[in-house]
Amino acid sequence: MSRISIPTPESAPEASKPLLEAVHKKLGAVPNLFRVAALSPAALEGLLSLNGALAKTLDVKTRERIAIAVAEANGCDYGLSAHTYLGLNLAKITPEDAAMARRGSSTDAKAAAAVRFAVEVAKSRGGVSDADLGAVRKAGFTDAQIVEIVALVAENVFTNFLNKVARTNFLNKVARTDIDFPILHTAEAA
Repeated sequence: MSRISIPTPESAPEASKPLLEAVHKKLGAVPNLFRVAALSPAALEGLLSLNGALAKTLDVKTRERIAIAVAEANGCDYGLSAHTYLGLNLAKITPEDAAMARRGSSTDAKAAAAVRFAVEVAKSRGGVSDADLGAVRKAGFTDAQIVEIVALVAENVFTNFLNKVARTNFLNKVARTDIDFPILHTAEAA
């Protein structure tokens, strides 16, 4: 059960209502993660702005692979459930690729480098090595795209930390947002 109230689109703060309507138009529903963020119109606006800007960067399959990998690294069942669903149904990655993303890789060699780098950014809190940078560059990513990968990690860390649900250490999560996607569990809580 969620520790922070999840408003309905109708009970959300007035400034959040048009933002939630935009989410509904885009996705056909308003997932709980956006409804929790809607408690703060500024947080929701920032999340949606970052999400919209990053949608113009790497391809959707790579973005979803990164989101799955970061959720796994952060031990966030909500993020893992949501992004696996979105990856399979919207980005059209394969079940094998979703499973590989959970392990920090991909069936696509270039995407695998981005996913590995994203996991390292998340796990090291940005303390990546020269070898990590060299590997992602060698795979063909520009410095601008490396910045975008880091931004994707940051976006997913925010939503993972806010909505985190995990089977272990269950009491120490911020919102423990009710999962409204087919439920998956991370291998271990971070």
